[in-house]
Amino acid sequence: MTKTVVVYFSGYGHTEHVAKFVIEGANAEAIKIDSNGDITDADWETLNAADAIIFGAPTYMGSVPWQFKKFADATSKAWFTREWQDKVFGGFTNSASLNGDKQVTMIYLQTLASQHGGIWVSLGLPPANKLASTRSEVNNLGGSVGVLVQSPSDAGNDAIPAGDLETARLYGERVAAITAKFLG
Repeated sequence: MTKTVVVYFSGYGHTEHVAKFVIEGANAEAIKIDSNGDITDADWETLNAADAIIFGAPTYMGSVPWQFKKFADATSKAWFTREWQDKVFGGFTNSASLNGDKQVTMIYLQTLASQHGGIWVSLGLPPANKLASTRSEVNNLGGSVGVLVQSPSDAGNDAIPAGDLETARLYGERVAAITAKFLG
């Protein structure tokens, strides 16, 4: 059995809500980065012991928020020792806008995983890009690198489109399945 960990920062609760779906799909353990950008020593041990790590962060001003960046910078200790070499990685992000430059955040997360020598898992779902497509369909924002979610800024978690949340759950399943296959 493989161990997947979802490590995320959530400023207003939307990313945490999305994380719950990723966690459910991957049957993963959760680590929440606090408002100071920190996690506990036990959390670091959990990440080091994981077979797969899924990063989650909202997109603020075209990239990850400073709290996630502080966490990412702190991963340099694992980088120096190659602690995360050959782990499986994935990622998800959300923003208030349909686009909101989420792709920049995804590239940041993918680059962080690559610097650690990780194996990145793509979304693996075709986009819902027909005229009749709706926001309730899987991958309605057309992502490929990881999960893209739109969270309206003036609404709570209940306004996050069902298709985005199902995409998050399916992605968690995919990361877990590929991890099991990879470690076979």
